[in-house]
Amino acid sequence: MPTHVQAILLGLLQGATELFPVSSVGHGVLVPSLLHWGINQASASFLPFLVVLHLGTALGLLLYFLNDWIDAFRHLRILWLLIIGTVPAGIIGLVLNKPLTALFASPLVAAVFLLVNGGMLYLGDRRRAVSGAKSIEHLRAGQAFWIGIWQAAALIPGISRSGATLVAGLRQGLREEEAARFAFLLATPVIAGAGLLEVPKLLHDRGQGILSTAAMGGVVAGLAAVLSTAILMRYFKQREVQALRPFAIYCWIAGAVSLVLLAVGL
Repeated sequence: MPTHVQAILLGLLQGATELFPVSSVGHGVLVPSLLHWGINQASASFLPFLVVLHLGTALGLLLYFLNDWIDAFRHLRILWLLIIGTVPAGIIGLVLNKPLTALFASPLVAAVFLLVNGGMLYLGDRRRAVSGAKSIEHLRAGQAFWIGIWQAAALIPGISRSGATLVAGLRQGLREEEAARFAFLLATPVIAGAGLLEVPKLLHDRGQGILSTAAMGGVVAGLAAVLSTAILMRYFKQREVQALRPFAIYCWIAGAVSLVLLAVGL
């Protein structure tokens, strides 16, 4: 399992890339392999370790969007839309848990789907709805469910959860800032659900210090998430066209370079 330094670096990476639409899971799978950190990514503890980092991110998101969550409980329609949007990922994650978990041991899968993620972001930017002026409050239940289906695609390493939900939100007519806000709000219940499933597995390795190491990475991930969220919300508020294209290009480059490095064994 990761050392303290590796956990901190992975936490920093997770907190930043969870919100940027470039797949935090894909990076979490690829980086240890490409840097030869000697982490057994096929071990039963690796996925729970990554989930703890995600929980740190979720806590950071909860604090950043605390007023939005308070409003959601005051205005139950938004809360209902978030519940509906969470359902697809929850169901698919439970039904396909074993085959999806196996993918987290494959850097090759993460690299390939980073390329796919780039294509999704690029096409999503080009084929977005023309009338992108909606706020979250104007979404219909069916539209929230559709966005949730897109979010479920991020169960595959290399596909960005925030990227998928951003593209889906733009396709449903949300303006950039509102699509980002809905995507980031949806992250909290999905990550919390994954935590309930995976984190207890780390308790069996308590003697090896894995839980404390993961918690350290989670704290760093939470701090990084708050900063990256602030940057992205400002970015999507100011940029009205081709907002996702730079991230698409990055995913293509990162995926292609990773494939080359994996192929030559570097």
